[in-house]
Amino acid sequence: MFRPHWRKIRASSFSIAQHMDHPIALDRTDLRLLALLQAQGRTSNAELAVQVNLSASACLRRTQRLEAAGIITGYGARLDARALGLGLQAFVRVQLEQHGQADIEHFAQGVRGWDEVVACWALTGDMDYLLQVQVRDLEHFSRFLLDRLLNATGVSDVNSSFVLRMVKAPEGLPLSHLA
Repeated sequence: MFRPHWRKIRASSFSIAQHMDHPIALDRTDLRLLALLQAQGRTSNAELAVQVNLSASACLRRTQRLEAAGIITGYGARLDARALGLGLQAFVRVQLEQHGQADIEHFAQGVRGWDEVVACWALTGDMDYLLQVQVRDLEHFSRFLLDRLLNATGVSDVNSSFVLRMVKAPEGLPLSHLA
């Protein structure tokens, strides 16, 4: 079981100003709440309150403030792709022929409609996009590549890499830099 390392966070107060109209100050308790929620989002408010040494109502107010500020953007379950029959993961680098706003938006709209693409990032460098693709098997990937991606308007080059094994699973954002 993942244990958050919130004890390493020694911040007395940290102002979040990037990408926000009205920055809020995060104190040690806020950072502990964030670390706990990242590690186990299903923890009840009462349990969180005990772990951060607050009353349940004070803990709920803090959590709601973090949600309203856009720091907590949602809650969700982590699913096992293999258990769901999605045993092949690939990272696909994509280069577009043209880089006009309409070309970029057209590609992005297509990507948002492909269920196999679980994440997509726009990049700097040689390639324009990095797609994280989760499929059943190599045949499924081949169909996705040939029928969808390579037929997408404006795609000029594609380079795929298959995941052999996961070395480090996502555990949430690092918070210790806020100290």
